[in-house]
Amino acid sequence: MMKALPRLLALSLAVALPGPAFAAQTYALVVGVDQYPNDVSLDGAVRDAEDVYRSMSAAGFKVVKFTDAEARKDDIRKAWTDMVATAAAGDTIIFTYAGHGAQMPELIAGDEADGLDEFLQLPGFDRNRYEETSGEIIVDNEMNAWFSEAEGKGVHVLFVSDSCFSGGMSRSIKGKSRLAPAVTVKLAPPSQEAIEGANLKEINFKQVTVLAASLESQPTPEVIIDGEPRGALSWSFARAVEGSADRDGNGIITRIELEDYIFSNVKNRSEALQVPNFMPQVARSESEVVVTLTRGIPVATADTGTATTTSDAGGAAGTDKVIKPASDLGWTGKIALEIDGDAQKPANTDGIGTPFRWDVASGVFYTPNGDVAAENVGPDRIQAVVDKFVLLDFLKAMASQNPGSVSLTPVKDIYAAGTRLRFDAPPGRYPNMLVFNLANTGEVQFLDMQAAGTDSAQFKLTDVEVVKPFGADHLITIWTAEPVDAIGAVLADRNVTAATLLQALQTRLDGKEASVAIQPLYTRETL
Repeated sequence: MMKALPRLLALSLAVALPGPAFAAQTYALVVGVDQYPNDVSLDGAVRDAEDVYRSMSAAGFKVVKFTDAEARKDDIRKAWTDMVATAAAGDTIIFTYAGHGAQMPELIAGDEADGLDEFLQLPGFDRNRYEETSGEIIVDNEMNAWFSEAEGKGVHVLFVSDSCFSGGMSRSIKGKSRLAPAVTVKLAPPSQEAIEGANLKEINFKQVTVLAASLESQPTPEVIIDGEPRGALSWSFARAVEGSADRDGNGIITRIELEDYIFSNVKNRSEALQVPNFMPQVARSESEVVVTLTRGIPVATADTGTATTTSDAGGAAGTDKVIKPASDLGWTGKIALEIDGDAQKPANTDGIGTPFRWDVASGVFYTPNGDVAAENVGPDRIQAVVDKFVLLDFLKAMASQNPGSVSLTPVKDIYAAGTRLRFDAPPGRYPNMLVFNLANTGEVQFLDMQAAGTDSAQFKLTDVEVVKPFGADHLITIWTAEPVDAIGAVLADRNVTAATLLQALQTRLDGKEASVAIQPLYTRETL
């Protein structure tokens, strides 16, 4: 979680950002670290940085990237200084970081409510040789000073931190956490900025937005996305910048558009392990802009001086986005599966990447993240469970372009037997809605269909009790303007399989405009 700038929470951030300046430029500073010579290394942070770098370069941003040993504080600081010097009022600087975060006793007495400063840990830092290597951390106080420099020029800042500083989880995840061990002894400030930055907590930042990977109570684990270890926030942010978060296709991503996109996709890709955290927690205005894409940079017309939008994406800005079929988004119709024991290999399990795992003797089916997805899975049930996750990957691909939002109450990583839950699917902006559950058994459970209305109505499941069998269910809601009667007929068949439903969804909705929400529900007998 990003508690690296806790003082920002105390700032008064009520003033709305103005709209983007004409021909505003976006600069980006990208840092990703896997290799930590003096600490546990990570597996997906550099992959995150490369992904974000590609998406921002394609969007026309001026990007500087540092990965692994290149990520030295002096070089990062100079890149930031150069960007601030070059940027004009109304421009934007985006700083993304994927790597370890950590905590240390506060550098300035009384500066932090919890007595701890947070810092980004670069590869050159060795907590056992602090005096010699303290120059290779970036403390929250220092970042306040950096942001203040941009603020002073009227430059907007978006800081995206895919790291964590504290927290724990109930579920057993085998992926690495982006949390480095805390420094436990009182240390000298690593720079003068680390002292001066402590005094900036009273500054009324008006143009700084921080997007953190998770809440303070949660860790930031690396999770498997498309077969590879990744940070769910970085993956989602890269897709957002590619244009998926630009819901109205006008070339700008507002804070509200980014919130809607990031919250939903981080939940989908982390299997509900993370809830991102924005600071300030509420958008300054409904129209607050956080990212301007090249295809929609405002320009002044010669006759009136008013802003119009341009497009270099093959279509006019402001029109509906092109919806890609799932196969264009990396979906293959297969998963990778490792079988522990003697059993026939199910169909559609020759995918690549980190595999699911089936322990034949115990009957336990594990996700690539290490979660228990299903129990009592024998040869008679394994194909149904495999088909469920093939379908789920298809739905995640659909959701990555147009995610919806649903909720499960209470919010937990995992739910014990006997827990009572409430599931809410709010009305969508499309008239037709489908609601169904993909059970841990592989069974498809039809819950609701609303068709041919002007607006879909809210769907609720109240007082639902967690019972056997345990594992991972996924509650799915789809909103669309496409006809859904044929899909509803398939769902209404009590013997419908995930494979049959997949075929119906491919035929009717693949590549069509539809909003998809996925609510993971992980259960076990006791916590």
